[in-house]
Amino acid sequence: MSANETPQDTVERALAATRPGGETVVIADESSTANLRWAGNTLTTNGVAASRSLTVISVDRRADGTAGVGVVARSGVTPGQVEDLVREAEKTAAESSAAEDAAGLVTGETSYRSESSAWSATPNATDFGVFRSFSAQLGETLRAAEAAGRKLYGFAEHDVTSTFVGTSTGVRARHDQPAGRLELNAKSADLARSAWAGVATRDFTDVDVNAVDAGLAERLSWQ
Repeated sequence: MSANETPQDTVERALAATRPGGETVVIADESSTANLRWAGNTLTTNGVAASRSLTVISVDRRADGTAGVGVVARSGVTPGQVEDLVREAEKTAAESSAAEDAAGLVTGETSYRSESSAWSATPNATDFGVFRSFSAQLGETLRAAEAAGRKLYGFAEHDVTSTFVGTSTGVRARHDQPAGRLELNAKSADLARSAWAGVATRDFTDVDVNAVDAGLAERLSWQ
């Protein structure tokens, strides 16, 4: 997908390239990721990245009621490559083994369509702002660990993916999924003892890194 073309535009482009009478499902994902990393009680690297991917699912209906399915997925697809992706999915479907339990695609009734304003809205994204309160607490935790003779290693990562699904039967739906994780490893000063903990989160507002470190310190003391 081109940076100048929205995921919604790419979905429509792919569906428009479907052969007459064909059945196609198109999934466009746009993701952004922000991360912090630290080692030996010192912040080391951070970064923000973005990615796009396109998946085309083609259904080849057979006269006996079965169907073949072809799935092709690519990252960094340009507008000029979308039709080729659709043709490849159709070819794969035609050459695939038949599935006897094939069902028809759902139609674009109200329950399978996002509100027009939601469908057309810009994909959600993340940035370093998600770590605002967490990073301040992390700094305190790293300093406390250093004073106590522990070495902390780990990373914090936050990802937001906006998924746009369109079908040749009229479905237009989107979903925005935030996800984050903290992984923290504590080691003794001589690196002879180690303990690990992980935390899942949607936005880092509920992550207490001090409490995670306290639990690791206790586990180190057991060793």
